[in-house]
Amino acid sequence: MIMFISNIVSILLMTEFVLGNFANGLIALVNCNDWIKRPKISLADGILTALAFCRIVMLWAMLISWYVIVYNPTLYNSKVKIIVHVAWTVSNHFSNWLATSLSIFYLLKIANFSSLIFLHLKWRVKSVVLMMMLGTSLFLFFQVAVLSIDEAVQTNEYEGNTTQKTKLSDILHLLNVTLFTLTNFIPFTMSLTSFPLLIFSLCKHLRKMQLNGKGSQDPSTKVHIKVMQTVISFLFLFAIYILALILSVWNSNELQKEPVRMLYDVLLIMYPSIHSCILIWGNRKLTQAFMSFLWQPRCWLKERK
Repeated sequence: MIMFISNIVSILLMTEFVLGNFANGLIALVNCNDWIKRPKISLADGILTALAFCRIVMLWAMLISWYVIVYNPTLYNSKVKIIVHVAWTVSNHFSNWLATSLSIFYLLKIANFSSLIFLHLKWRVKSVVLMMMLGTSLFLFFQVAVLSIDEAVQTNEYEGNTTQKTKLSDILHLLNVTLFTLTNFIPFTMSLTSFPLLIFSLCKHLRKMQLNGKGSQDPSTKVHIKVMQTVISFLFLFAIYILALILSVWNSNELQKEPVRMLYDVLLIMYPSIHSCILIWGNRKLTQAFMSFLWQPRCWLKERK
């Protein structure tokens, strides 16, 4: 029974992996192609392109980690583990913060508030995103350093060098887990904050339309609603991802049970795969490129006939 479930989950994971690589590859390819044609690229397209590349790295790191744990556990306590964990940590960090930057970008570009602080941020949205990414990179550097030391100490202990290292290992592991939780929870909280602000902005806009005797289906309202659909789907997937991450870290003993570990794997890989598909659906240029890709096999078959 466990082998049957393992095979089903393996198929599901590979499906999510292929879907995620296709979606992120399409985003990166379309935007890079536009970048080659035009010397300038919009901020939104730049964020989407960087996000796509980060998620491709993250998906491959997840797949390698899953393969090593399930099919070749002898490699799990070697340098391969440190390399994979560092690659995943870096790609996960930038993936989370780029997705958060995208939510904040939508908020600043679409919402309308009379606050001077909001207007100041709205006029300097590019600087806001840049400073956010640069500022959080300092935390990433510290996190990677702690992670590398923690993994190295655990590897030495596994090989038998446990003399006077137990306390240091416990402190490093606790610090690593705490940093890991904070660096994943903070971007989620910031993304979550943007959603009620978008709702408030939409309600304010609808009241204004009613007072002016205009319909509620104006272009601004449609943009508000579409962005809110994108943000709420992102928050739902992000919440599942963060919950699975935190549970997997704080309940590492439970990961020894294969069904629990497989459930975490499915939930974790679902976020970078499905959210990228939602981003394609919410972007007209990407949707057109996807539809064009779907038409290519049909046109090829017609030519063959």
